[in-house]
Amino acid sequence: MAMYRVFTDADGESHIEDMNLADHPELGSLTNVSAVQVQEFDGSRHRDFHPLPERRLIIHMSGEVEIGASDGSKIVLRAGDVRLMEDVSGKGHTHNDLSPSSAVYVVLTD
Repeated sequence: MAMYRVFTDADGESHIEDMNLADHPELGSLTNVSAVQVQEFDGSRHRDFHPLPERRLIIHMSGEVEIGASDGSKIVLRAGDVRLMEDVSGKGHTHNDLSPSSAVYVVLTD
C-alpha cells in the first residue's frame, strides 16, 4: 500500500508527495466526513488539469489510474493505494484511467 497527497501551493501549482500514516494520525480516525461512495469506472476517464470541489480521501480497490500534478510529477495508483486529494484550488491535477477501476471516495469537510 502506498499513500500520496495531492495539494496546491501558494502559487496555484499542484504537487504530489508521499505520505506516511504515522505522520498524519488524523487519517486514522476521520470524523469530518460528509459522504462515502463506492464507485466503479469503465476505464475511459481522461481529464485535463482540474481542481476538485472538495477534499477527498480515495482508496483504490482495483485497476490502475494515473494522476499528474502541474509541477510535472505523476503517479500510478493501484489496488490498495490511498490518495488524499487537497487540490481544491489552483491548476489542479490530470486524471487518466489506465484500466477499468473501482475506488472508495471519502468526501471530507474542513
